[in-house]
Amino acid sequence: MQRKLIIGTRGSPLALYQANLVQSLLSCESTIKILKTTGDRLTGDLKNFGGKGLFTKELEEALVDERIDLAVHSMKDVPTVGQDSLMIGAVLEREDPRDAFISDKVARLSDLPEGALVGSASIRRRAQLSAMRPDIKFMLLRGNVGTRLKKLQSGECDATFLACAGLKRLQQGHIITEAISSDIMLSAPAQGAIGIEIRKSDDEASKAIAALNHLPTHIAITAERAFLRALDGSCRTPIAALAEIIDDGLNFRGEVIAKDGSLRFARTERLENPSVEKAYALGQRLGEDIRQEVGERILWDE
Repeated sequence: MQRKLIIGTRGSPLALYQANLVQSLLSCESTIKILKTTGDRLTGDLKNFGGKGLFTKELEEALVDERIDLAVHSMKDVPTVGQDSLMIGAVLEREDPRDAFISDKVARLSDLPEGALVGSASIRRRAQLSAMRPDIKFMLLRGNVGTRLKKLQSGECDATFLACAGLKRLQQGHIITEAISSDIMLSAPAQGAIGIEIRKSDDEASKAIAALNHLPTHIAITAERAFLRALDGSCRTPIAALAEIIDDGLNFRGEVIAKDGSLRFARTERLENPSVEKAYALGQRLGEDIRQEVGERILWDE
């Protein structure tokens, strides 16, 4: 008899949705265990506390200690270098990877008035918007979807951004003012993808989640995360990447931007007959290529 698997998750509405989704897809018995992460406790700018990993550290520790068997993550929050005893065992089919522009004052991003105040904690979004509109001002805006929307509605800022994927999963797609084309704002690496992390030694858990893996998504985010890893990316560095399987090939786009939007370095490439291994090699090569080109022109982790 297969044991009952314990699914570890954060307690936010989106995290719980993702854990419940995984539970509904499993063919074995399972239960959900909620853990509070460092990122949930902090109220300031995450880059001042170490950035990526703040939403996954406690879940990974619980995996290592065998208090849970599966950890469900938003893959854009997962560091590219993890614990040696753990691995991402499956990746679910990706939701819409685009950024959602939200405002109750204007109908489109391009309609923002001069000097508008945008609330965002993402330095990628700030850098991309600064490159387009140097006049835009920013304020730090963190928290779950409800918290951010309340601050927007109270007039603390003129607009904000969230991920389309999270809003659609929470049945709140109707609040999206404009889904921003990836040609205008390239998304964060692995945005919109859900990953299931397990212990490498846990064959039972590996078999239980094998059927949940969506190979096209797995291939795509592997390229994006390899690009991020080659750039030693953290939430202190504006890095964007999106890979899409189109006509049996992988179309990859990646970029690094100076925080003030003044510099941008980009790469695009198509990979025929993609595999996870070939996607990783592609992302790594293009990331290393940009890092060489950038040199000292961008401060990576100031």
